[in-house]
Amino acid sequence: MQQVAFNTHISGRFNTELENLRNSVLTMGGEVEQQLVDTLKAIQLNHPGLAEKVIVNDLKINSMEMQIDKECLRIIAKRHPTASDLRLVMTISKVITDIERMGDEIERIARLVTKQKLPSSASVKSSMLLIGERVADMMRGTFDAFARQDEKAALEVYEQDTRIDSEYKKLLTFIASEMEKNTESMQDWLEILWALRSLERVGDRCKNICEYVISLASGEDARHTSLENLMQKLDNLS
Repeated sequence: MQQVAFNTHISGRFNTELENLRNSVLTMGGEVEQQLVDTLKAIQLNHPGLAEKVIVNDLKINSMEMQIDKECLRIIAKRHPTASDLRLVMTISKVITDIERMGDEIERIARLVTKQKLPSSASVKSSMLLIGERVADMMRGTFDAFARQDEKAALEVYEQDTRIDSEYKKLLTFIASEMEKNTESMQDWLEILWALRSLERVGDRCKNICEYVISLASGEDARHTSLENLMQKLDNLS
């Protein structure tokens, strides 16, 4: 495993600031992870109260993003970081944007419960929860890879999105057939489709963060790189 180490600075205070900044990101990530867990539980139990708690807590995540972003700007202005330190601060600035947007997507999913728009089909609901669990696993792996700045772990997590996308497309096909059978519930189905899209988007945000981790650890920009090339990179690391 290749890991970016903090530079040895004249001021030990700078090292502490960078470490605190990284820990703040992990705390924010933990909050979003709990949001998703609570949302899936609210869907499973049809618990509007728990879903409402998720919606209210999204304000906390928004506040955390602004605080971390402000600290990134302060460090850049005061410390003038270079090399790996600058790469870390810039990576964190991008990561928190994706985490905040994960929170927005999860809030939209939670609103499905507060609006009493959960699917009446047990098959659709169970498939939705299964995809949700896959996304939650991917999210945990993403934040773990970030915490350890582990390029290999990030690549392995990145690959999980392919399976999630496959299950998502299968569920969309099934829902389309159900919509044809019951056109009177079209609006309810559309609400479910939007929630499913948000769930899939959380996985995409995890992919983005994995790309940032790969770039942070390797020094190579992993954005817009094909899955085939990334998997070749994983084979080379194995």
